[in-house]
Amino acid sequence: MLVQAYNLMAHAFLLFLLFPYIITTNIHACKQTERSSLLSFAFTLSSPPLNWTSIDCCRWKGITCDQDGWVTRLLLPSKGLKGGISPSSLANLTHLTHLNLSHNSLYGSLETQFFLSFNQLEILDLSYNHLSGQLPLSLPSINIRTVDLSSNHFFGAIPSSFFQQASNLTSFNVSNNTFTGYVPSSICLQHSSPFLRLLDFSSNVFSGNLAPGLGKCSKLQIFRAGHNNLSGLFPEDIYNATRLEEIALPLNSLHGAISDKIVNLTNLATLDLFHNHFDGELPLNLGKLSKLKFVTLDFNNLEGALPPSLMNCTNLVELRLESNNLEGDISMLDFSRLSQLTKLDLRKNNFTGTIPKSLYSCRSLKAIGLFGNHLEGQIEVEILSLKFLSFLSLGYNRFTNLTGAMKILMSCKSLHALLLSGSFVGEGMPSDDDMVDFHGFQNLRLLGLSYSNLTGQIPMWLSKLKNLEILFLGFNQITGPIPSWLGNLPRLFYISLPNNRLSGEFPQQLCQLPRLLYEPNIASQADKYEFELPVAGSSVSINSNQQFPQQLLPQQKLYFLPGWIVLSNNNISGYIPAEIGRLQGLRKLALNSNNFSGIIPDQISNLKNLEVLDLSTNHLFGIIPSSLASLNFLKEFNASYNNLEGPIPTGTQVQSFNASAFEGNPKLCGAPLPNKCRPIVDMDVDNKNNKDEGNGHHQLPWFYMFVALGFIVGFWGVYVHINMMKRRLRG
Repeated sequence: MLVQAYNLMAHAFLLFLLFPYIITTNIHACKQTERSSLLSFAFTLSSPPLNWTSIDCCRWKGITCDQDGWVTRLLLPSKGLKGGISPSSLANLTHLTHLNLSHNSLYGSLETQFFLSFNQLEILDLSYNHLSGQLPLSLPSINIRTVDLSSNHFFGAIPSSFFQQASNLTSFNVSNNTFTGYVPSSICLQHSSPFLRLLDFSSNVFSGNLAPGLGKCSKLQIFRAGHNNLSGLFPEDIYNATRLEEIALPLNSLHGAISDKIVNLTNLATLDLFHNHFDGELPLNLGKLSKLKFVTLDFNNLEGALPPSLMNCTNLVELRLESNNLEGDISMLDFSRLSQLTKLDLRKNNFTGTIPKSLYSCRSLKAIGLFGNHLEGQIEVEILSLKFLSFLSLGYNRFTNLTGAMKILMSCKSLHALLLSGSFVGEGMPSDDDMVDFHGFQNLRLLGLSYSNLTGQIPMWLSKLKNLEILFLGFNQITGPIPSWLGNLPRLFYISLPNNRLSGEFPQQLCQLPRLLYEPNIASQADKYEFELPVAGSSVSINSNQQFPQQLLPQQKLYFLPGWIVLSNNNISGYIPAEIGRLQGLRKLALNSNNFSGIIPDQISNLKNLEVLDLSTNHLFGIIPSSLASLNFLKEFNASYNNLEGPIPTGTQVQSFNASAFEGNPKLCGAPLPNKCRPIVDMDVDNKNNKDEGNGHHQLPWFYMFVALGFIVGFWGVYVHINMMKRRLRG
């Protein structure tokens, strides 16, 4: 009896412990209609399965219910979902407060029935999908706080009525779509969004002026509308939104001066107006914005000197003013207080003076861009105090003592990019004797020493740069051969040596560059390294009085750069080696204006990713190989002014080029040239002759061999027949 009583008490106690769970489970059991709606939604998805199998949908992954069993949250971000959003399914989830289906592959449109049924919705995140169509006339709920529709394919104008129920809206993001029309500044003007903190309209097709109204968003912290077609003046009332922390309007066509009223934005940390048409001088009291971290004003028409107050912005991390008309002696500025500064870009302006010594106090500096100014002097050893310096661009100034500069800079252990082109004009290339006990530049990836009329030869110390990937030595007076050891540099894939006095032959070792062998996609071999600043700007400066040759398009990501071998305008002779066909990662091969002879190697057709092939102004002979037809990506081709002959390959990519690509070869024939070709049999004979001669073989052509053989056989036939007739007559 005691045992039974004990067991009964134990069971009762267990029921007592489980009772809250049982009650809770019963309360949270989902509604059958909600369960059916969710299963209908899951049925429209192609992959992967959601594994919603239990009876109670409130226990399914990504689902949250309230105490009455209504589904309140559907959160399935980054689940690899594919398929269409079914209005007839999700639209029935009328108690939803949070809907997050971001970072999937869903498609379809936001139909009115689907969108407006969520009248309790607070969070809507459908970003990074393939949704399309136009927006409904209104937001779904007066409770809505966050709307993120970014990175989809929505289009059309945002309806003026869309924000009528936006009284609780805090964040609205429609970036990276194709919306058109005006940026709806009225969202603030209507006093309908007193809590709004973020507006992001960037990367669409919005146009026209920025209408007044943003100043009414008293709590607005982030405003982005970059990469659109906006024009007109900067709206003055934006300076009333004193809580603004970020203004980002890059890549538009806005103009006018930056008002002195900008100092009202005392919370401003990011000012990004890159690539517009702003002019005038920078506000004199810009330094009052003590919270400024990122100032990006490059590619505008700003003028005048840098305001000294800017040096009071002690929180500055990046100051980017490239390609303006700014001027003044920068050596007079005191950078020493900018202890947080990591990037300083003053390229392509009109600054004078020397490199400010105070800059060497900015111990966090990773990138310095002073290219294209009027600076002078020498590189000082104090630069070695910048232990994190990885990007240094000093080209197109009036610096002197290249050898001294290289001896100092080779000890910058973090240096990845060194661009000195256009400076140190007329000096000698630092030789091996100059760089005795060389041990530096061990992390250097890019070296630019072009456009300086440097003399001497390509020095042996470059062979020790095992991480070098890009080499610019063009437009100098460099003599001697191309060193064979270039082909042993394990990471080199971009060689630019045009317009020098190089001689000798094309070294076969260059056909063994590891980064260009076999693998057509350099990006698959390269790490995901990015330079701290773009390598170079456009070919012509915004400044009317300065022009700079193009080296590379604006590019920071190293792994996006193509494989190049450019040897144009030198004195290189000999054959083009057949082994060139091994460099399948090559995208540009320019051998024009040299003294190459022999035939065009058939193996060039193995360069399946080749986009530019320039063989013009050499002494090449023979035919244009028909196999070049397989170069499907060829955009530029030039074989003019050689001794080529025979037909231009028909029905191919090669034949699609302009006649100027073939001129100066009198024996070439066929479209696009006006002269027609001879009969194909004769051409085959000539082509065989040319190929044999180009390969150094002097063989009797087969045609003549057959003629000779026929003559001999005929002669002996007649001779034998006459002898037999004579014998019969004698007999």
